[in-house]
Amino acid sequence: MDKTSRPLVIDGTDHIAGRLSSNVAKLLLQGNRVTVVNSEKIMISGRKKSIVGEYKQFLKISSILHPKHGPFHPRKPDTIISRMIRGMLPRDKPSGKAALSRLRVYIGVPKDVKPLGKIQLEKTKIRKSSALYTSVGELGRYVGWH
Repeated sequence: MDKTSRPLVIDGTDHIAGRLSSNVAKLLLQGNRVTVVNSEKIMISGRKKSIVGEYKQFLKISSILHPKHGPFHPRKPDTIISRMIRGMLPRDKPSGKAALSRLRVYIGVPKDVKPLGKIQLEKTKIRKSSALYTSVGELGRYVGWH
């Protein structure tokens, strides 16, 4: 059973994507329910040109026989982040599957989550000017999210 009936609500604004994902994965494996809001404001460190270029190369990977057979690449910020977190979980084991089922990621803040207290993880916040980072929402817009 879950540790708490109320989920931990993490505001993703100005958090580094990789650090946030690893911390959320650890919380999920400990048995917590985690909700990440404002996923479009999570930052990826590095130059925008190289981040977008690498992601566009990643989008070219498809089935040899027919592209409809996958793999399917996320373009929405919430699915990009949930896939990052999924990659840090042992999803072939029952503990990883259960942990992934306790995760919710949203663009913006939904009405049912607004009254809950939001937390920010200080060790995952950006330390430099936000101009040196690319947001996941910006990346999504470059690769086809509207």
